Amino acid sequence: MIAPNRGEVWLVDLGLAAKVRPCLILSVPFEDQDRALISVIPHTTSPRNSRFEVRIEARFLRPGVFDTQSLVTIPKAKLMRKLGDLSSEQLAAVEKSVRLWLGL
Repeated sequence: MIAPNRGEVWLVDLGLAAKVRPCLILSVPFEDQDRALISVIPHTTSPRNSRFEVRIEARFLRPGVFDTQSLVTIPKAKLMRKLGDLSSEQLAAVEKSVRLWLGL
């Protein structure tokens, strides 16, 4: 499997409760000596109008938001397939929300 890159959106199996959904890759690619873990932000079509939600329009996504409060780290094996890439402006908007959520 190709290594995922920051800013890509992949279909990810987040388990029974969270189900399979698009997720934004937030972490940088890992190397051989690193753990094969990837930090992602899930996309949801059920927004709550939270200040930690970022609405992104992309041809490969249904209308919805990336919920930065749901930041999660998963093993690479949970990645199913790449859906597309966010623009640098879209990625910057999500990163801004992550910094707000983490108090950075």
